[in-house]
Amino acid sequence: MIPLEATPGNHPAIDLIPGLPMGLGLVNYQTVITSLISALITLAIAFIVRAVLVGGRPGRLQALFEWLYGYVRGEVHSTISQEAGFVIPLAGTIGLFILIANWLDIFPLALFGVTPATADLNQTAAMAIVVFILVQAYSIRVLGLGGYLRRFTKPFDLNLPMRVAMTPLNIIEEIVKPVTLSLRLFGNIFAGAVMIFLLGVLLSDLPLGQVGAFSIGGIAISAVLTALWKAFDVLFIGAIQAFIFMLLTIAYFGQAREGLEEHEAHGTRTSRITPTTEFEGE
Repeated sequence: MIPLEATPGNHPAIDLIPGLPMGLGLVNYQTVITSLISALITLAIAFIVRAVLVGGRPGRLQALFEWLYGYVRGEVHSTISQEAGFVIPLAGTIGLFILIANWLDIFPLALFGVTPATADLNQTAAMAIVVFILVQAYSIRVLGLGGYLRRFTKPFDLNLPMRVAMTPLNIIEEIVKPVTLSLRLFGNIFAGAVMIFLLGVLLSDLPLGQVGAFSIGGIAISAVLTALWKAFDVLFIGAIQAFIFMLLTIAYFGQAREGLEEHEAHGTRTSRITPTTEFEGE
């Protein structure tokens, strides 16, 4: 029988590999369930949009996704490069997945014994680490290993001793990126859940219209305020957090190209990527 334990975030977990230090064998099955549901919904939306694609005048659903795709593509081209087309589906999929995961909380998930995937730091940290690894790989691909290492000596207009002194700070800044990316999303979703708990538990105990052991007035006020807050927090804040995570993903890929001009000036660029011209007719 696999023992059940509790994680530090009070998420029930299954210890798949007992005996590992620091709880490395623990798997939060709540997060696994809601992550799978969010992923399936994301895939279903993608296949539905693909199925309704038509030429000529698009329908509302197609027009919406064409607008979203155009926005993401514009951000990628302006922030990174027209060469970085692979970032468009990556950033778009991450944004849509997080949006679905956040919006699932509009349903009473607690009644089914699960919580939103993004309310677990393990989930947000996993996504941030994937983005971090891909950004580092892209930076090495574009700049070459030498140019990648030179990135950590910015600002490039300083003299050599100052650039050497700035290197540890630049390394720390790069390492902190996935930490802040994961904590920002987790903190906002977790804070919303705490707020719902406070509204649902504390206000329901207000001594208004007491009937036996129940406060009818307190329960009514709690239900109304909880519903209003949940609609605002889940629909609006959830969408904003998905949007921010997507934009930061694009921004980090853009920062991965820092020093490209100086690196090319040294004649040491080893990437096979060739820049595209802005006006092909010229």
